[in-house]
Amino acid sequence: MMYRRYNLGWIEVITGCMFAGKTEELIQRIRVLEYAKQRIHVFKPSIDDRYSVDEIASHAGSHYQSYVVSNDLTPIKNVINDPNIDVVVIDEVQFFDMEIVDICENLADAKKRVIVAGLDTDFRGEPFPVVAALMAKAEFVTKLSAVCSKCGAPATRTQRLINGEAAYYDDPIILVGAKECYEARCRKCHKVNYRKKD
Repeated sequence: MMYRRYNLGWIEVITGCMFAGKTEELIQRIRVLEYAKQRIHVFKPSIDDRYSVDEIASHAGSHYQSYVVSNDLTPIKNVINDPNIDVVVIDEVQFFDMEIVDICENLADAKKRVIVAGLDTDFRGEPFPVVAALMAKAEFVTKLSAVCSKCGAPATRTQRLINGEAAYYDDPIILVGAKECYEARCRKCHKVNYRKKD
């Protein structure tokens, strides 16, 4: 029996809270695809410069060279019709606007394997719209969990801390950081403060 190479595209989402190993998993998949001689293009948002300006990087120290994209998503769009690219990888996808969802759909329709990684919920425990939409449209979703920093239970929430205290619900949604202002927490230990109304 003769096997043919897949001639279709699809979307894979790797998601979960902070410190769940999303970027680590993403880099592992890239390495496997490299071994299989797949032609890969990796993107990251310019806002994420915590560990590297031009690499995707995990909290554990793994890294991989990437193209940096700002609010203009043209560099990703340009890959749609590039026959020399098999796989498109996007890290920290929650930092992009909703246009990225249509771009991922167009990439998959152009027979590319699309792998994205990003937070499923913000520090308040509410869904990031971009990731929620991608999860709904994806063929494959991998949801990772961490370990709660308070009790050791499976952690599915991202706890934001400001001076050691839980952030307020109306604080800005986006605050790029790592262990200095975030922890992984379980549902029971996750806290959000609310300001008293006058």
